[in-house]
Amino acid sequence: MCVTLSNQILAALPSEEYRRIAPHLEYVDLAVGEVLYEAYEPIQKVYFPSKSMISLVSVMLDGSTTEIGLVGSEGALGLPIFLGGKFTSNIAIVQIAGDAWKLNADLLKREFDRGGVLQQTLLLYTQALFTQVSQNAVCNRRHVIEKRLARWLLSVRDCIKQNELLLTQEFIATMLGTRRSGVTVAARKLQQAGLIRYSRGKITILDRQGLEASACECYGVVQREFERLLGSGKTTPS
Repeated sequence: MCVTLSNQILAALPSEEYRRIAPHLEYVDLAVGEVLYEAYEPIQKVYFPSKSMISLVSVMLDGSTTEIGLVGSEGALGLPIFLGGKFTSNIAIVQIAGDAWKLNADLLKREFDRGGVLQQTLLLYTQALFTQVSQNAVCNRRHVIEKRLARWLLSVRDCIKQNELLLTQEFIATMLGTRRSGVTVAARKLQQAGLIRYSRGKITILDRQGLEASACECYGVVQREFERLLGSGKTTPS
């Protein structure tokens, strides 16, 4: 097993499978705001985040945006490659800077077609990500901003395995598809409850269990599905 990699998909590979792709993995530093995929453009590279977080974002004709999914160290970016679609209708943008591993898309497809652990793990991750995306749609429709914010902060924390999140309220509002004033009020409530600390451009999670209790049911639904399908789930102990 490859145990030194912090990306969970790569770390799960048996030695034989990892050795086949290891010479082709490229270590990269991803910068905030970097667009990895544009909508409807062929995907050339697949990314396995380590410390970075990537948002899957839907862009409307009027320019408004809403985040539909998050990809962190538990997963991979570029799933259409092995699903057969070759591109996506969303954009993929780096929201928290950090490192990742990059692999040629054709090489990943060839390795996927061999079967084995990589194929199985990627398919299970795809199902888990689909649960996240579909639950986000329900959450944005049904739940109040305070619960949505708590859920989203926990999800970001799980992606990068850190309690300090370099995020602005304006950015959070854009990702949640809501007004900044609503995020400000919700963040203030969470801070007054002692769950987070907010300073300009940074949110620190102080009480993860309390934040989970304040989050909507959607966080637990997604977390349990990742645990069921991928074993370790998206979270690590505080």
